[in-house]
Amino acid sequence: MTLLERLEAIGEVRAHEPMSRHTTFGIGGPADIFARIHTHTQLRDLAREARDAGTSVFVLGSGSNLVVSDSGIRGVVVENRAAAVGEPYGENARLSLRAESGASFAKLARSTARQSLTGLEWAAGIPGSLGGAVVYNAGAYGGCLADVLTSIDVLDQSGCETTIPTAELGLEYRSSAFTRGLLAERVILSVEFRLEEGERDASLARIKDFETKRKNTQPRGRNAGSIFKNPAAHPAWWLVDEVGLRGHRIGDATISEKHPNWILNQGAARAADVHALMRLAADRVRETFGIELHAEAALVGEGFT
Repeated sequence: MTLLERLEAIGEVRAHEPMSRHTTFGIGGPADIFARIHTHTQLRDLAREARDAGTSVFVLGSGSNLVVSDSGIRGVVVENRAAAVGEPYGENARLSLRAESGASFAKLARSTARQSLTGLEWAAGIPGSLGGAVVYNAGAYGGCLADVLTSIDVLDQSGCETTIPTAELGLEYRSSAFTRGLLAERVILSVEFRLEEGERDASLARIKDFETKRKNTQPRGRNAGSIFKNPAAHPAWWLVDEVGLRGHRIGDATISEKHPNWILNQGAARAADVHALMRLAADRVRETFGIELHAEAALVGEGFT
């Protein structure tokens, strides 16, 4: 039995699936094997099968915050739709909540606010999944995942499920032990938060305020969110603007007029176009200010140099 046939027994599987269909950017070449799963068990079993066959596994959440190369991704790409959320538990107004890694961060933030739990209001506009949020220590409006995360469950290299406490994840500004390669080949299965009892109306009001700020500052259209991390000295958007690149276009990829730290796909943009804009911006900022811009959006697949 081939690997494709074994994976078909676990979830929905397609060969040579264009990743442009599964990213918020609408960009990306084919995955050798593309699988979609809906449960924690499917994710675990599929990752084990792929690894037993010596094939690499890339877990895709919502397809945001990444640029997939025009050559695509080798191995198995797993679209993670395992999104079960447990009931809050605990006492003394501090409650724990466990959720599967494919759950929408934004939906969870809104759901917990409606349950009079506070701590995740800042995440109500983040489009990614919980697994991706852990990898990049997602944050917004002064909050970040490190503030509320207590542990994660992962599938390790040997195929065993283990728990990793937050203290061992190395969570820093938009980075973690995952992004630094220290937890390579671990697949995040579920996450656990520590939240507090709050006031429902106050939490929903905060979310509404964040929504208004987001609509006023963030562009619409196909994109991957913020392209660069903010350096300590100045916000990335200001640096890109100061070197004259607001609205600059290569192919169908354009640096946003509204927010110069965002790149938009204006039609049929390629990953090569986006990457060329990123390199141009980084080069000009370095030459002008002596500041290095580091990508916040992940570059995934072959062909990036």
